[in-house]
Amino acid sequence: MSLYSNKSSGRSAWSLSNVRWFAMDWHIFILAGILLGAGMLFLGAMDGADDAHLRLAGGVNYSGHREKVLLTLPLIFVGMLLRPGWVKRYSPLLYTGSIALLFAVMFVGNERNNARRWIQLPKFDLQPSELAKLGLILILARLLASNRLERGRDWILPLAVAALPMLLVAVQPDLGTAMTLIPITLGMLYLAGARASVLCGFVLCGVLMGVGAHSAGLVKDYQWRRVETWAASYQPDDLIAMRNGSGYHQYQSRLTIGNGGLWGRGLGQGVANSAGHLPERDSDSIFAVIAEEGGFLGAALLLVLYSALVLFLMLSAASLRDRFSRLVVGGIAIYFGAHVFIHVAVNVGLLPMTGLTLPLISAGGSSLLTTFLALGLALGLGSHHQRNLDQDAFRSY
Repeated sequence: MSLYSNKSSGRSAWSLSNVRWFAMDWHIFILAGILLGAGMLFLGAMDGADDAHLRLAGGVNYSGHREKVLLTLPLIFVGMLLRPGWVKRYSPLLYTGSIALLFAVMFVGNERNNARRWIQLPKFDLQPSELAKLGLILILARLLASNRLERGRDWILPLAVAALPMLLVAVQPDLGTAMTLIPITLGMLYLAGARASVLCGFVLCGVLMGVGAHSAGLVKDYQWRRVETWAASYQPDDLIAMRNGSGYHQYQSRLTIGNGGLWGRGLGQGVANSAGHLPERDSDSIFAVIAEEGGFLGAALLLVLYSALVLFLMLSAASLRDRFSRLVVGGIAIYFGAHVFIHVAVNVGLLPMTGLTLPLISAGGSSLLTTFLALGLALGLGSHHQRNLDQDAFRSY
């Protein structure tokens, strides 16, 4: 049985009959459900811990988060049912749509905290840069499915399609998204066969370009202050001295994590919730809250679960015969890995302070929408019947 079918089976978008339900990676689905449940648990505790004055000041809205989860959760099943051939054929259109939204946000987007990143929708504000990550994964998989990066000209188009969303995101500006688009691009190029030495050269060139952009005055002052604050915050005395100024968020985040100790203060019992001093504690700083309330052991368990999720996705990708599907699932694994690494590194002070959610756990409609759709695609692409084999079908990553 096919839904939205065409006379040519390769052109149908949805398929039920070709999904191998018993062969699906249900352990990935279950693991994602555990992480989602953990996020609901901590966000519910945050909402319950908010007192009256915090709610008036715009505290955690658990009912709103639950509504967003229910609204976006069906996208997992949408992704499961999409046919690999349809996804591959229309990946340029999906990428173009994400780029169009990045252009649109410059004209119709809402501006907050010196950035224009959101398009207001009835139920939540859409952040096009989140969808651009998935669009980039799909277009790179399409281009690299028949491209082994053996010649210099083979690099031109993949780098061009990656540079465009990075440029549009930089204009917003959105450092967090830029920091995830880079590892997604480099990771997928590596999975496609690029040599590590070449990719390291690109990273070096990127660093030099960043220094040049700062020297030319293209980096905004408040962005550079974040880098300077981060560079000066490794010494505790320096961070304490900046706690009421540029280092406020970094100080509160690291203080919150330190408050957790080994066992944690208990669900909803953390100082970050009772005092409300930690900015964005339901999204960009949620790892700090989990570390305070769950302690070192709770934070370590969370990282183990995320590591298992990334590992299972990579193993799923390695088992696929179709090169396009392998690259998409591998790219989604990198998407999760990059998000978790950057989010945690920012909270513990290993990277400059920037806004980035923790997938499946943080509040945020756009993050949930993209994460659920990406998970559905990863599960679905690995569970459809595939008749065609690539020449390197059995080559491992």
